[in-house]
Amino acid sequence: MPPSRSWRDDPLLAFGGPFFVFMIGLALTGFFKAETGTLWQTHPEFWMYPLQTIASAVALGLWWKNYSFRPLGVFPVVTGIVVGLVVLVLWISFRSVFEPLMDRLVALVSVPKPRGEGFNPTLLAESPALYWGTIVLRLLRLVVIVPLVEEIFWRGGLLRYFIKDDFTTVPFGTLHWPSFAIVSVAFMLVHSTSDWPAALLTGAIYSGVAIITRSLGACVIAHAVTNLGLGLYILQTKQWGFW
Repeated sequence: MPPSRSWRDDPLLAFGGPFFVFMIGLALTGFFKAETGTLWQTHPEFWMYPLQTIASAVALGLWWKNYSFRPLGVFPVVTGIVVGLVVLVLWISFRSVFEPLMDRLVALVSVPKPRGEGFNPTLLAESPALYWGTIVLRLLRLVVIVPLVEEIFWRGGLLRYFIKDDFTTVPFGTLHWPSFAIVSVAFMLVHSTSDWPAALLTGAIYSGVAIITRSLGACVIAHAVTNLGLGLYILQTKQWGFW
């Protein structure tokens, strides 16, 4: 009999586990949110997001040996940086163009959340240590954890899984149009409704990076550059709902 495979070597767990941990963190943030009470009760993201970041980092560490981010030569790195900047411009532009329409559609069934509301670190401004610590951890989550967790799951795992169940035997970046379409739509659906047009295009572009460069590292770089630019934009404009 062949030796049993450890849970740390299971591809489905390795590529889906960190994403699952991250999504649990989002769900728990909503679960603990209260309409009234202390700041920590009405804004559980201030303590849940750091816990989510740590838990996701631990999950990534547990399965790290299963991931390959190469090749990371000049072409994949430069492609990732350029695409990340292009997506940043598209994301912000699409929001300004499509958000009013999407919010009107959402308002038919619910009340859309104003973009000024969200993870607002200025609520902690009276404590410089908490304020800056919160910003650093929020950017760490946005620029490091999110790109790793999402690209490992979407491009590293799911994009190949819809080609073949034993997806690790499928070369990274293999073009398969049904898989490309499914992952692009799924990537869109996990984002805020107001962001669906931008998220659909972004998911398609990041998958395009995977196909062109054959490098998971390039996808992570592109996502990280986009998110870093978005984080700086949020801090500058105080549009906290864009986090």
